[in-house]
Amino acid sequence: MNDTAIQFLFRKALLQTLRDERHAEPLRTAAIAGRLTPWTTALTCAAVEACRRLQWRASAKGHHAELLPVSRGEYLNLDVMAFGMGESRWRFPLAVMELENQTREDFIAYSLWKLLSVRAELRVLFCYRKEAADAGPLRQHLQKEVVEALGIGGRVALEGRTLLVIGRRAEAETFPNGFFGWWELETNTGRFESF
Repeated sequence: MNDTAIQFLFRKALLQTLRDERHAEPLRTAAIAGRLTPWTTALTCAAVEACRRLQWRASAKGHHAELLPVSRGEYLNLDVMAFGMGESRWRFPLAVMELENQTREDFIAYSLWKLLSVRAELRVLFCYRKEAADAGPLRQHLQKEVVEALGIGGRVALEGRTLLVIGRRAEAETFPNGFFGWWELETNTGRFESF
């Protein structure tokens, strides 16, 4: 798959999924109420469905995909792992995702660190903030604490795309389009740039 388009394909598939009330309502309700465990459950279902729309096979808690010789809901303790079509018994993931429902920045940083430690064409970190204004300080924290730790050589050597997707309760009335802020890690600069 052409990794320059993979981030756009995934975003389009997720937003299409969230236009379906079966997926939209539980996520919107949990976000408005600030109930982060139901938010994670609903977003996991939507992410798995978005992968299905892309003809990827996803594995997550409550969504077992028997693709590898060892069947799991979560592989490598990552919330969602998606695989492309293939015959190999031990295939590598096409996409990996973390859905972090903790509000502490270091928990979110840990999730980004986990994702950056895995080889995949697409890495997606979902997290949540009450206010849109809280996204900037979080991005800066992740850039300073995690991305800078890679060093320039490690950052430039990263393969694939890394997305930061922040759901914001204050933007719930514009669900799903305005509810999520989308940023991509620019490996040359070490910054998350809006896309």
